[in-house]
Amino acid sequence: MIATTPPYYAVIFSSRRNDADQDYAATAEAMVRLATLQAGFLGLESVRDADGSGITVSYWESEAAIANWRRNAEHTQARQLGRAQWYAALSVRVARVDRAYGTDLDPPA
Repeated sequence: MIATTPPYYAVIFSSRRNDADQDYAATAEAMVRLATLQAGFLGLESVRDADGSGITVSYWESEAAIANWRRNAEHTQARQLGRAQWYAALSVRVARVDRAYGTDLDPPA
């Protein structure tokens, strides 16, 4: 869960991987580490199915923070590699979150 009060922004990246695997995991881990260093980054959630379909949602304070992340040189290179090597399909959506709620259904003992 993202510990922040709306409004904030979500970048929703959906993808379907192809069979290429060269450096994918290392690049994905590097991008997570790099994103956490970016001004305005709030958090990230990511899941992937065994069939290669996945979704990653990153959360940001502002559209300007998202634009700065998009302009990051290492992130740009990773996006280019993704299109050229790792993804059969992808989709990016940006949404403003005006309302968010939830609860911890399994509190610590």
